[in-house]
Amino acid sequence: MSNETRQSCQTPYKTMIGGQALIEGIMMLGPEKKAVVVRKPDGELEEQVEERVLIKDKHPLLGVPFIRGVFNFCSSMANGVKALMYSASFLPEDEEEPEEPSKFEQWLDKHLGSEKAASFFLTLAVILGVGMSIGLFFLLPTLLGTAVTLFTHSMLVRNVAESLLKIVIFVGYLVLCSRMKDIHRVFQYHGAEHKTIFCYEAGLPLTVENVRRQPRPHPRCGTSFLFMVIAISILVSTVVFAIWPVHNPILRFLAHLAMLPLIVGISYEFNRYAGRSESVISRALRWPGLMIQHLTVFEPDDSMIEVAIAAVTPVLPEKQEDARW
Repeated sequence: MSNETRQSCQTPYKTMIGGQALIEGIMMLGPEKKAVVVRKPDGELEEQVEERVLIKDKHPLLGVPFIRGVFNFCSSMANGVKALMYSASFLPEDEEEPEEPSKFEQWLDKHLGSEKAASFFLTLAVILGVGMSIGLFFLLPTLLGTAVTLFTHSMLVRNVAESLLKIVIFVGYLVLCSRMKDIHRVFQYHGAEHKTIFCYEAGLPLTVENVRRQPRPHPRCGTSFLFMVIAISILVSTVVFAIWPVHNPILRFLAHLAMLPLIVGISYEFNRYAGRSESVISRALRWPGLMIQHLTVFEPDDSMIEVAIAAVTPVLPEKQEDARW
């Protein structure tokens, strides 16, 4: 284990402060507020701060362990897509004249209004994002796994083949993303987000110098959660298909789909435990996720750290204890 990874496992204070890297910006979530800070093309920082409305405050049942994971995941997706769309709005516009809205966009604006139309596109983007993830990490391995039946009808061999395909596709997807210039910068902002949270957890003043010295891999990272979803899905599907053998690829995919809420719920609780505890079991559970983060969390420059500090500052509670994980 590298010194940086080892240091990330020894945080003295665990906080619920979290965030997400954006296009030339960062979103930070605190116990009561959400802040999005974007560096505009002219170098100035644009800041947006909102009060948070937690699902569990409106519906206590959705805060119950194993249930809360599914709804928190959906809420995080919606918040993330909304923040990404906001950060993308500051990208430099082409010198060409802007295109006229399509007839479909005009119809939505006329019948729903601009706010409801924006909400529609946000919902559509979340659905498409979830659908693409399911197709890439669940449907594709299931379909490719049928090739194993040309050589053997062993359910165990097929389960192992699909499991390996899931891991290879997931890691390959992250590697390809990290090779893209624009995504690489987003991953650098990801590093700034982690380092800034570590600096706060260490009780140090939030300065560029202090943040720069912090480690990059963080045990409560979304990348670790996604890897945990893949790992738990492998374990659950192996047990289920050992008890109930299913050979038809479409039925297998539908079974994976039906198990997904359970898998997300279990993964969320594992991720909470792994991020909070310092036991040997916890360290073992989070180690693969910390390793995967080397593909999605890169070293930021000082300007990115400045954005992260500006994003986290408004969401910090007056008493640090109020942000304890």
